[in-house]
Amino acid sequence: MSYSVTFIPGDGIGPEVVEASKRVLDASGVEFEWSEAAAGQIAMDELGDPLPEATLEAVRSSDATLKGPTATSKGSGFRSVNVALRQQLCLYANYRPARSIPGIKTRYDDVDLIVVRENTEGLYSGLEHEIIPGVVESLRIITAKASERIARFAFETAVRQGRKRVTCVHKANILKLSDGLFLDSCFKIAKEFPQIEVDDCIVDAAAMKLVSNPHDFDVLVMENLFGDILSDLTSGLVGGLGVTPSANVGDGMAVFEAVHGTAPDIAGKGIANPTALILSGVLMLRYLGEKEAADRVQEAVGAALADEKTRTGDLGGQATSQQYTDCVVARLEK
Repeated sequence: MSYSVTFIPGDGIGPEVVEASKRVLDASGVEFEWSEAAAGQIAMDELGDPLPEATLEAVRSSDATLKGPTATSKGSGFRSVNVALRQQLCLYANYRPARSIPGIKTRYDDVDLIVVRENTEGLYSGLEHEIIPGVVESLRIITAKASERIARFAFETAVRQGRKRVTCVHKANILKLSDGLFLDSCFKIAKEFPQIEVDDCIVDAAAMKLVSNPHDFDVLVMENLFGDILSDLTSGLVGGLGVTPSANVGDGMAVFEAVHGTAPDIAGKGIANPTALILSGVLMLRYLGEKEAADRVQEAVGAALADEKTRTGDLGGQATSQQYTDCVVARLEK
């Protein structure tokens, strides 16, 4: 079976890590029909739009999409492509697993948890305005529909993966209406999944507990901003954003992307680490039902990272991007 997959090269090191990931995925034995689409600064420069309608339509019509990092300016400039993509296509669930990788030395061993982040509302709704000069108001939107939807995704994920517990992360002690609604929605949906334990944790306490003992958590579900912050924290527990995959999932659509930046300072030097996007490709294979291929790619990546000679420099290794990718591909082709 062949799958139609759109790839978005993105900016900075994006094209490099996307090409490396495509090479690995092609070596998995699964057949892909690749179609390129533009987004980010390069699309703005060439087409006058950082997220063209043609790109949105390509994502809609594909079996899946593989996306490189895209540039987002701070303060002024065009809106985040990532946020716009998620909202316009209703990719409401951001799925961020954090799992320890053999050979990558971190503070903890055997970390294995999942952050599920609501992707379409909260402060990222982008509803803000200047009331008077020097005073800006931003609106944080929380709805029962989106809260129940993301809670159900988290519990379904727990069931599908044989997980035992879902923790709802919130700030309902202070934000009594908005986070109170989110918390109530989580416990409402939990009743549909009696086989899964459920508890809750205030977000600041969750941050402290994650760095104290991440083994206390299994699946965590939270609103948009909290998820943005804590998913990066959990990435730090297992080696950083360079080794952490991500998926944005909606109804019948999914975009798999590296969540690290565009790293323009090293773009074109051949030293970028493509692991995060390759592992996002593993998530894509699982989404497409290609479990055996996904397992083989994950094992090949793990083997390459276990050897300092085939690790990239950011992980204390000596390999270029191509040498690392060559190693992963060679292991898949054995």
